[in-house]
This record gives sequence, C-alpha cells and structure tokens, in this order.
Amino acid sequence: MIKDITIGQYFPGKSVLHRMDSRVKILLTAVFIVMLFMAKSIQALSVGILFTVVTFIISRIPLKMMGKSLKPIVPIVIFTAVLNLFFIRTGDVLWEWKIIKLTQDGVDTSLFMVIRIICLICGSSLLTYTTSPIELTDAIEKLLGPLKKIKVPVHELAMMMTIALRFIPTLIEETDKIINAQKARGADMETGGLMQKTKALIPILIPLFVASFRHAEELALAMECRCYHGGEGRTRMKQLKMTITDLWGSLYCMVFLAGVIAVNILTK
Repeated sequence: MIKDITIGQYFPGKSVLHRMDSRVKILLTAVFIVMLFMAKSIQALSVGILFTVVTFIISRIPLKMMGKSLKPIVPIVIFTAVLNLFFIRTGDVLWEWKIIKLTQDGVDTSLFMVIRIICLICGSSLLTYTTSPIELTDAIEKLLGPLKKIKVPVHELAMMMTIALRFIPTLIEETDKIINAQKARGADMETGGLMQKTKALIPILIPLFVASFRHAEELALAMECRCYHGGEGRTRMKQLKMTITDLWGSLYCMVFLAGVIAVNILTK
C-alpha cells in the first residue's frame, strides 16, 4: 500500500487549474480549508463537497490517483469515526451494551467528520497535483516576501519546504524497496506483538535514513556544481503572472465560501 501514496506528486496537464498562478492556488487552498471548517451542518458541508467534486473534475486528475491519495488516511478516518461514534453520548440512544452506548448524535458527528477529512485531503491534494515544485517554490517565496524585512531567510525556507514535499514520493519508493528487500531475506513484519513489530522497523528505518542522507548529499552536490545560490539577485526563467483565469478561479471559490456561510445562517 505504501507505494500507492501520491502526496506531493505533480501530474502535468493543461487544465484550468494547471494554468492558474501558483500563488493564487495556495491562497485559494487556504480559503477552501476555512470553508470546510466553517461548515456547521451537513447541509453546509454539502456545499464544500460540491466544490471539491467540481474542482476535481475541472483539474482532470485521474480518479485512480485521487483514490491512491486517500489510502494512507484510511486508518485516521476509521480512528476518528470510532472516537466520535462511541464517545459522543448525547442524542437518542440507538444501541446500548453495558458501558457502550451508540447515539444518533455520535453517528451524525462521525459521518460529518469522515466526510470533512476526505474532502480536506482530496481538495488540498489538488494543489501539489497541479503545481510543479518550481512554481510552488516561487509562490511560497513571493507570499512570504514581506518577512524579508525582518531578516527571515524566505528563499531558503521556500526551497526547504518544496524539497521536502518533492522528496516524499522518492522516500516512499525507497521505503517500499527496503521492505521488499527485507522480506526477501526472510524478515517477518506482519506477525508478532507490538514490540516485535517495532523491532522489525529498525532494519527499515536505518537504511531509509542512510538513503535520505545520500539523496540530500547528491542534491547538494548537484546544486553546488551548477553554482546555485539563492536569495538576493537570483532571477527566474518564468515569472509568475496573474491572469483573468485567476480572477475567475478566485470568484468561483468565493461563491462557494459565501454559499457555506449562507447555509450556516439559514440552518442555524
């Protein structure tokens, strides 16, 4: 399953989302997250669901890829659902056994939280799916630009964030290779108690750390050989420029945000 994780990957395309300015996409992703957390009822959340579905269709990202991005969060979703299901004890009692009580409010809240998490992952994943690492670096640096006045190393921060994001798929692939290699040597990682499973992780983590340091060294060497230097005086081949598409994209997002606020007021 680990090789199916697609977080941080970029899928080239020609959709409207791919053509939008990366700075606008970052800001609209923040608005989208606010939109989901502002939804106070299932009706208001339905507006967020509609926004996620329509935006996903516009992005032209294959449905299979989005399904892969959801696989890693299945345990978190189940854990959240179980917590809300059995620890919320208000509302009509649907089922009861000794100290365990299942209530209508518990079921409603579990369903609400699960849908919100799924929308959050699917919607925010579209940012990295439709934005190349270089565009992402430039956008983060531009957005954090005002911090340069207080001597914050903005370029270095943006570069570190983007490199970390870029290397997620590489490290996942590396982890998968190490696990397969250990299994081929007869390592048992599926059975045993918690301590045995923890010990089984050591032969995976040590080579993974070594591989991470090797990748970091290779990248640093490659950047040094190309006389890379960041910060003041650095120019860009492609300049970020907002277009009418960004204006329509912002308006589209604001309409849905207003929809969530309106539904919240009407269902209060």
